[in-house]
Amino acid sequence: MTSDTDTDETWENLIENFKPRLRELISVNRVLDYIDFMKPAQKEQIRQKARTDGDIAAADLLINVVITKPHNTGWFNVFVDALLNSGCVHAADYMQGNLPEPEVEAENDYCVLLIRLLSPSLVKMKTQEVCVHCLSSPLTVNNGSISGARELLSIIVRGRPGWFSKFLQILRETEHKHLYELTGGSPDCEKQDEKLSSLKGEPTGSPAAAESPEYMEINVTEDPETTGLKEQISNPAAAARGPESNDIVLRDYQEEVARPALEGKNIIICLPTGSGKTRVAVYITKKHLDGRRAEGQSGKVVVLVNKIPLVEQHYSAEFLPFLRSSYKVERVSGDSQLKISFTEIVKKNDVIICTAQILENYLERSNSGEDEGVNLSDLTLIVIDECHHTQKGGVYNHIMMRYLKQKHKNRRLMKEQKEPVPLPQILGLTASPGVGGATKMEKAEEHILRICANLDASKIMTRSLGEHKKEPRKITLTVEDRKADPFGDVIKKIMNAIHAHADLSPTCDLGSQNYEQWVVQKERIAATEENQKVRVCADHLRQYSEGLNLSNTIRMRDAFGFLKKYHEEELKRKTSPDDDQNIKITVTERFLFNLFEENKEELQRLADIPQYENDSLSKLRGKILQEFSSREEARGIIFTKTRRSAIALSQWIQENPKFADIGVKAAYVIGGGDQSVVKPMTSAEQKDVLKKFGNGDINLLIATTVAEEGLDIPACNFVIRYGLVTNEIAMIQAKGRGRAEDSSYTLVEVKNSGVVEKECVNEYRTKMMDKAIDKIRALNQADYDKRIIEFQFQAIMEEKVRMTKKKQKDMNENPSEVKFSCRGCSKHVCTGEDIQIIENMHRVNVTTQFSELFIRRENAALQERLLDYETNELIACKDCGQKWGSMMVHRGIECPCLHVKNFVVTFNGKKISKCTKWSELAVRFSAFDYAEHANRVVDSSDDEETA
Repeated sequence: MTSDTDTDETWENLIENFKPRLRELISVNRVLDYIDFMKPAQKEQIRQKARTDGDIAAADLLINVVITKPHNTGWFNVFVDALLNSGCVHAADYMQGNLPEPEVEAENDYCVLLIRLLSPSLVKMKTQEVCVHCLSSPLTVNNGSISGARELLSIIVRGRPGWFSKFLQILRETEHKHLYELTGGSPDCEKQDEKLSSLKGEPTGSPAAAESPEYMEINVTEDPETTGLKEQISNPAAAARGPESNDIVLRDYQEEVARPALEGKNIIICLPTGSGKTRVAVYITKKHLDGRRAEGQSGKVVVLVNKIPLVEQHYSAEFLPFLRSSYKVERVSGDSQLKISFTEIVKKNDVIICTAQILENYLERSNSGEDEGVNLSDLTLIVIDECHHTQKGGVYNHIMMRYLKQKHKNRRLMKEQKEPVPLPQILGLTASPGVGGATKMEKAEEHILRICANLDASKIMTRSLGEHKKEPRKITLTVEDRKADPFGDVIKKIMNAIHAHADLSPTCDLGSQNYEQWVVQKERIAATEENQKVRVCADHLRQYSEGLNLSNTIRMRDAFGFLKKYHEEELKRKTSPDDDQNIKITVTERFLFNLFEENKEELQRLADIPQYENDSLSKLRGKILQEFSSREEARGIIFTKTRRSAIALSQWIQENPKFADIGVKAAYVIGGGDQSVVKPMTSAEQKDVLKKFGNGDINLLIATTVAEEGLDIPACNFVIRYGLVTNEIAMIQAKGRGRAEDSSYTLVEVKNSGVVEKECVNEYRTKMMDKAIDKIRALNQADYDKRIIEFQFQAIMEEKVRMTKKKQKDMNENPSEVKFSCRGCSKHVCTGEDIQIIENMHRVNVTTQFSELFIRRENAALQERLLDYETNELIACKDCGQKWGSMMVHRGIECPCLHVKNFVVTFNGKKISKCTKWSELAVRFSAFDYAEHANRVVDSSDDEETA
């Protein structure tokens, strides 16, 4: 026989599994009237929760109390009876195993959402008349007809599926024709009657008539969940229809934060993720354009984002649906053909959504006078998404520096009684401005004030959202060290052999972050000193350190695969595609290749022994299985540190049959830049994966930090950060990806990552940030304005100093004095005079002398580019096989494109130790002369044909 304890546990698990549904379906106050095993103090606590935080939060508390041990005899039956007697029959059905079909459940969810969407109109109904038909007992209302209507709607939507058609019929019978048609009823009443009469076994009375008690007295409190628009609608037809037939409806807190912007002021709106910042921006945009149109003036709004996927998201999900009936809306991003005609796009449209770099490029064109560009005076409103990036070095800040300089010029013009240059209104959006690494409150305030100053914000608008704030459940999973790690021991043995060969003595643990920094520094110094023995050893050590970290993060076989591929690529690099050309292999390189070959079989054998796998992977496996087993429809994101681990985790999940059995459909999304050895994703690939995740074709996304900011996925109900912690902004953003009710946020520790400690620091900084914002908002306007002006003048002066230094460097560091040597063998390659620049982006060397120094290789990560160029081959040193860059096609001409990180750079005989990006080299290269080079190519081809 089954014990009472086992039975109780079964009921607890049942309630826990259906908790997300029960929270939506329980009417707390009525259910409490029928539960006798709770103490009066507990009941009062739950009722108070309902009054302050709404029914859903109170239902959550009620369920927790119900399943808390010890239990009274028959507690579960009492709970089910309470659901039945209180009219929450749909909730009772779940507890009794009477589950609706998935399609019926989905349709019912849509009907509930529709009622909530239309509640601002439905609450105007004649409540008592409708109530007579809906309920078998009277509805006692203490706060007026509208409050009563809200309570009635709350009761109706908790009925069994099928209530919607009956509610439609009741609206028509009570002569609410407008509401009947608004809710979806057909104007053709006779046909509608036929449709209703065809429904089998459905009485025309109350949706819950059979189960409703004889008499109910209800003290109505307003439920925030039934007021205003739901911010996201899963049904695209409803989303498209709503904005065209109704104005944008904001919640009270959204109206409050928008108010200064509607008065034309520059502000920052700081609200948690999922609280509708973008919807507020759409509302402000519409009011701005409406106001200018009413005054007989045109409006021009640019919405700036910092990531390409956000362009399409804001366009299709927010701005276009609500504005297309009145205004022209267009989007432009870095992978769009439209960017080459951006000036025309701005002229022809009212709202333009684009990446910030595109606007900056066209502002610079206008400033330099080299081409038709865009001026700030052409715009009337700029919306800056994720505006916390408006800091030194960021593209947002470059745009705003132009704004601030003109603003202060305007003050001088007005003093001289001259006409100032018009400037656009600025609206910043963020979930978290962060504290900029501050450890003291004073520095945190200063960081936030600097962002306000950079955005010229007159206020930072925020508020404590109370019931509107969706805070996911926080879970931390710590891991245990392996009892034995023979795979890692072999890698460490190899690393120690390399240390001995190169006379290196590390002072930190192998595989740690400090070790990685140490080995990178050794490689850089060795390259500068032309010590090829230490340089190549340090390069291999860095790969082994990465392999060690991968074995602590993903499967050992994936870590082994990474090391194997690296050595295969290195060997291939040392093999010339041309048999006539011999690439030198040094003694050290041969030692390193042999060292791996000697240990390869042992590593491969150990990688396939499951008992040696890391505990982090086990914890992750358990967490994924739990989320998908305990939820009706799970959808989650796993954030991981590297592109390689994202791809490997996706493969691990796809290859594990246990995940497939519970319906896990995984895919990865990584960044688009090509600075990594891992093949990047194109924008089209990113969009495709995110679209499938949004519509449910994929329900588990494994992502790098590229997906942390801005992704708007309402159905995402769990987030896992797997061995990844950056700063407090990223933590808040990652938590915010879980938008659904009852979402969870889990941190999984990984060895050597230090994530638990970093997370604690970030939580402290988040609290510091909230306090700093409160202190800034408490400043009187005069004190606030004074500090903002000071920071703005400081920023302008610092920018002038920076530009002056840059001009001096540009003049001093002339290209002929800059020399480039191969990083692999120290051979002189070229000078800066040989290098030309294409589109202010690609540094190419098209000299005849240079073409004789390199060999071509197949590009494994072939990337087709838009516009007029593409990358099709790699170029490498003829002598040592060191990669130098890639061969690109520009308007039909092949051009060797150099990557500066592959060279040692010398200026005036002095070697520059750190130079990994072209932006770190202050040299003004000459522009690529297409006509001259094309003429040379044509002449040489004519000579060949003649010969």
